[in-house]
Amino acid sequence: MEKYLKIPVTDEAKQIVSINNVKLVEQASTTTVTLAYGSGKVVTITHAALGAGYETMRDEVQNAILDALATGWTAVSYDYNPSSAVSGISIA
Repeated sequence: MEKYLKIPVTDEAKQIVSINNVKLVEQASTTTVTLAYGSGKVVTITHAALGAGYETMRDEVQNAILDALATGWTAVSYDYNPSSAVSGISIA
């Protein structure tokens, strides 16, 4: 069963990000959170700057993933409304 986070992105519609097979969620910098997948792919969520040492966005993303995975199988997407503006989402 596939599950996705629906994330609002500044000046764009909401984007969906797969949360299946996520192995690590990391606050990679003061402006990015990364999701590392078992396949080796990495999604980078770029957001408004946080202070050094703050991992608020990482914590929010992790909690949103846990909440989404706890929903029933018919709930394919889960709305995640971050406390900091998201300016972009990319995958590599």
